[in-house]
Amino acid sequence: MFSFLKPTPDAEKKVPQEKIKSTYLWRQTGVLLSICIGYIGYYTIRLIFTTEQNPIMKAYHFTTAQIGLVLSCFGIGYGISKLFMGALSDKSNPNHYLATGLFISAILNIFLGSTKNFYVMMILMLVMSVAQGMGAAACQRTVQLWWGKKRRGAIYSIWSSAHNAGAFVCVAIVQLATFMFTGSIRAVFYTASVVAIIIGLFILWAGSDRPTTVGLPSITEYTGDEVKLENGEETHTEVSKQSLVKIFVQYILKNKMVWAISLTSMFLYLVRYGIMSWIPSYLVQKGFTPDFAKWLVGIFELSAVPGVIIIGAISDALKNHRAVVCIGCVLGLIACLTTYFFSKNHTLIVIILLIMGSLIYAPLTLVGLMVNEAVPKFAVGSSTGFMGFFQYIFGETLATALIGILVAKFGWVASNIVLYTAAIMALLLLIYILINENKIVKE
Repeated sequence: MFSFLKPTPDAEKKVPQEKIKSTYLWRQTGVLLSICIGYIGYYTIRLIFTTEQNPIMKAYHFTTAQIGLVLSCFGIGYGISKLFMGALSDKSNPNHYLATGLFISAILNIFLGSTKNFYVMMILMLVMSVAQGMGAAACQRTVQLWWGKKRRGAIYSIWSSAHNAGAFVCVAIVQLATFMFTGSIRAVFYTASVVAIIIGLFILWAGSDRPTTVGLPSITEYTGDEVKLENGEETHTEVSKQSLVKIFVQYILKNKMVWAISLTSMFLYLVRYGIMSWIPSYLVQKGFTPDFAKWLVGIFELSAVPGVIIIGAISDALKNHRAVVCIGCVLGLIACLTTYFFSKNHTLIVIILLIMGSLIYAPLTLVGLMVNEAVPKFAVGSSTGFMGFFQYIFGETLATALIGILVAKFGWVASNIVLYTAAIMALLLLIYILINENKIVKE
């Protein structure tokens, strides 16, 4: 099993010079499909409990606070998992790593659908979060290994849109399983697991490890891509023999930009999950029907796909000045939050949700790329895990458990205050990042 996860040795037989371009394009297509469809599978598993929160509360007599606690177990476990599983991905075959995490998640999801015990659900969500932590780091490492910086913003945005497409697919699976199996909650979980296992097999078939493992030159040789670190040092190394601890201390803990970007992402995640996790409950109290409110979770996610891809391409066109793009998105987000909180017009609320999808996910996508570009390629998984730790231990936990408790005690106005504060903090950190980004460019 562990040998299955180890990096593949470089291929002895090299691709002929005249076929490198066409082979690179063909391999990149397969790799992109594997990470995009693969991460859709991860999200299909991850969001089942979120989309089914109203049926579960009704059938199992759970409160919003209990639902929030189960969701927060995933957030806490996922945050810790991303820290360690992200670092391990730097020493792995990212293609095999991605598929393995999905297979394990699918099996655990079957058990989750087979119990009605609140405490067992909490434990299963905690354990599942460890396997889920294998996904993003493997995908982000793959992007860094297969694409140069000039195209990476657009490619990364396409992959990131898998988050959103995954949410929509999850809702579609829920509705299909509910129709086919007469509203059985258990059948919904089982159906999602079967879909995830099929996707896992596709990952193994379509994806690849590094370009050098299939006889191609590395992305640095092919495009001249190099990483410029905070101290101005340039590096193009893809695999390092340094220990995980040394890599983590040297390139993560001592890197101010990694800290600033990670904290920005944490606050953006708080807004993301503070909106998305509570759409079914929040909109029902505004007069929406439960079924329509459930669909809006998927619509909110899916609507962001074109916006995120376009904004990612814009960041490439601006010669990688990604912080400027993020600041513009967050300013628009703060304006949209005001309408979402205080409007009672259903049509307007739906329109605002469609717009907010792009304004939340675009900066989240770009900061994820920024933190990877702030470290060498052999530390990408570690930077992803470090940022993920803040996203989920603090960002998602505050957006689920804390907001669930505050709403139960003070009403939805408490949620509004938390989300406003998070958006403003993200804006201030992005201004700091922009200043430092310009400083590094000048140096």
